Amino acid sequence: MSFKIIFMGTPEFSLPTLKALIDNNHEVLMVYTQSPKKSKRGQKINISPIQIFSEKKNILFRNTEHLDNNEYDIIKSLSADLGVVVAYGKLIPKNILETTKQGFLNIHASLLPKWRGAAPIQRSIMNGDKKTGVSIMKVQEKLDSGPVMASREIELNSSSTYGEVEKKLSEVGASLLIESLQTIEKGKSKFVEQLHSEATYAKKIYKEEAKIDWNSSADKIVAQIHGLNPNPGAWFEFEKERIKVWKAKKSLGNGKPGTVLDKNLTVASQSDAIQILEIQREGKNKQTREDFLLGKKIVQNSLLN
Repeated sequence: MSFKIIFMGTPEFSLPTLKALIDNNHEVLMVYTQSPKKSKRGQKINISPIQIFSEKKNILFRNTEHLDNNEYDIIKSLSADLGVVVAYGKLIPKNILETTKQGFLNIHASLLPKWRGAAPIQRSIMNGDKKTGVSIMKVQEKLDSGPVMASREIELNSSSTYGEVEKKLSEVGASLLIESLQTIEKGKSKFVEQLHSEATYAKKIYKEEAKIDWNSSADKIVAQIHGLNPNPGAWFEFEKERIKVWKAKKSLGNGKPGTVLDKNLTVASQSDAIQILEIQREGKNKQTREDFLLGKKIVQNSLLN
């Protein structure tokens, strides 16, 4: 049996699920994805990965700005069995949630009720969590509050980056959704209410959070660097230049926070130190620490801001 599905998603994270639905012979009646956005400098129009894929596969799609009454009529007329939502980026009104026979399922990139909200993977890494995962939940009006049908966890360590974890979870989530649809087909699905009192929230990442505070602990700085890799990237200032750090590790050493302790870009923090492993100057490509130091000298006892 295949389900007739309305799919809602926007970024790269959503793609494995849409592909898995098609590969497993589910009928995607319509795709909703966010409208093309201008790049920061306004010179380029960025089309969502989901729209690009839908166009390539000749799947009907809509990228309306508002899920209004017109969209309600369109979705209702499709008589879908189920809606699937993966990082769509918009709240779905209650009347639309009621248009399909079995409601809407959402793949959320955390182990609910922990890290509801916009940036669960980044917040999990920045918090120093030892594990994260994905949850398959029924969509309700309140953000990420619906009952959970299934979840699957993965381990995190101090070298885990947002980009790496996001890619892994996108595949894990797609696989878990297909298993969940098979469970629904067999009539064996069970949804468990979240413990709302234990909920935590992953607010979106703000630009000011990307500046490295050397007065933080080494563990916290490494978690910040990896949690913001690849976007927006943690940074410091040196000689009036903003320099991004993409990978680092905790190291032994002490000194005034922000002080370079040796020739290998070991930098003192509030407790212990970090050693920078991958780094990038403004307008340049990412480099290993060794290659970076060939072109930009940051000598011992330099102070980073």
